Amino acid sequence: MASPSLADEIRQKLGELTPAERKVARVLLAGYPAAGFETIAVLAERASVSAPTVIRFANRLGYQGFPDFQAALRSELDARNASPLSLYETPGFGRSGAGEVGNADTPDDGTPWTTHEGVSPDSSLLRHGSRLFTGAVTATLAELPPHDFEHAVRLLSDRKRRITLVGGRFTHLLAQYLGLHLMQLRDDVRFLPDRDVERTAVLAALTRRDVLVVFDYRRYESDKTTMAALVQEEGGKVVLFTDTWLSPAAPHAEVVLPSRVTAPSPYDSLVPTLAVLETVVAGIIRTLGDEARRRMQHGEDIARRAGLY
Repeated sequence: MASPSLADEIRQKLGELTPAERKVARVLLAGYPAAGFETIAVLAERASVSAPTVIRFANRLGYQGFPDFQAALRSELDARNASPLSLYETPGFGRSGAGEVGNADTPDDGTPWTTHEGVSPDSSLLRHGSRLFTGAVTATLAELPPHDFEHAVRLLSDRKRRITLVGGRFTHLLAQYLGLHLMQLRDDVRFLPDRDVERTAVLAALTRRDVLVVFDYRRYESDKTTMAALVQEEGGKVVLFTDTWLSPAAPHAEVVLPSRVTAPSPYDSLVPTLAVLETVVAGIIRTLGDEARRRMQHGEDIARRAGLY
């Protein structure tokens, strides 16, 4: 399972830091992650504290020194920017068939799942996949902040708002999945067009009443951050679905819903995000009540008359 980011660790520790150490924390969070690679002297100057304060800050987080903190940050960024190919070449993937980097899943008897005697490779992989997916979905739903989840449901249920959805290389499938559900439940739902002229026209027409639903997972796409910033500048809202390392679009989002991406292959899993989406849809149906049912019934009637069913 993916561990919390260093930024999350810093936020969780803020209440335990001294006033001087909190200055270091704020500088790091404001320029995260780049600020974490500054020298101790530069970081101390930016935070208006002494160099020993920076070292004590790192110790307070559980690191042996600032270089140790920077090494952890470097490892986090390596994971955040990992590609399927780089993961495949990491020990534990490829022929060995294990899960994400650092995953220690083994059969119940403690032996490595790929060498469990008396069990076929296919059977072992099925059990391994079952553990990974079950754990990832459970952890994802448990870790979602209830306030953010409820706020996402409210925004997507608000019939005064116009919903636009956009995804990435693989996650455009998730955008379509959520969008097709929304279209059956309410009006004013659309996908961001692929063609440049149409896409520009849609982005240029965004207003305060718009909600942009963005799917952005590692290796993040810079245009998603730009789109989120544009919507925020116009007073609109951004609902971001991302992984636990968080898309660079997160600072521009009204709501951030992160999901685990644990998988038995080098490809990040979309299964936990799909569970989140279906839970969001359930919340929207509950919020809209009879209006959703009437909308669905009307859609069924139109489709039947048009010979689409």
